[in-house]
Amino acid sequence: MRLQGQTAIVTGAGSGIGKATAVMCAEEGAGVLCVDLRAADTTAAAITAAGGRAASFAMDVTDSQAWGKAVAEAAKLGPVSLLANVAGVVSRGPDTVLEQTEEEWQRVIDIDLKSPWLGMRAVMPGMIERGGGRIVNVASLAGEIGLINLLAYSAAKGGVIAMSRQAAMEHAKHGVKINSVAPGIIDTPILGDTTAEMTKIFSAATPLGRLGRAEEIAGVIAYLFSPVADFVTGQCYTVDGGWGAQ
Repeated sequence: MRLQGQTAIVTGAGSGIGKATAVMCAEEGAGVLCVDLRAADTTAAAITAAGGRAASFAMDVTDSQAWGKAVAEAAKLGPVSLLANVAGVVSRGPDTVLEQTEEEWQRVIDIDLKSPWLGMRAVMPGMIERGGGRIVNVASLAGEIGLINLLAYSAAKGGVIAMSRQAAMEHAKHGVKINSVAPGIIDTPILGDTTAEMTKIFSAATPLGRLGRAEEIAGVIAYLFSPVADFVTGQCYTVDGGWGAQ
């Protein structure tokens, strides 16, 4: 129960890494506001059924006004001390310099890069007032190395890493610890219509020989939220089965 007495906001909590993070934070004792575009009722219900504290909240993470409402809703569980910005998307079409559209570029940037900034901006005044807090922004291996057909996504996730480092340096004096996590290829709904053949290719390209699991990313986020990570800020934890080390 390393997070006993804490209150967390987790975006993208309806599925994948967000859902796993919300569940794990609750198992560690935190009250969790499960945020998703279509709400995360199922996630919140599973947490409460297991004896945890949770509520769900439907919002567009790119809406700055909605963030204020989310913080107010989370405060019903307790002062917000933890934020996991997990919500993210990939392009709905070709994502290259020559093929990407301006509309789709902006959609990916808004959800993957703008929304973590909005989330930090919403929770940090309260964290600073109370003497500290912890934020983890989910980036991607694509923000660290070049991956095919991920132009806007790579730009956004690289920005998440840089933004997290800058904010960590800016607000260390306030006791707010900010880190990012860069997953490799994880078996979550964001893979969409990935074929069995592509899954084999991804697995073969990963030194550990398989796709990652959402719970393995959630475990790193929970660690960064916990007291054992008190001396960690401004870091990017790559969790990719060894892909980036090749």
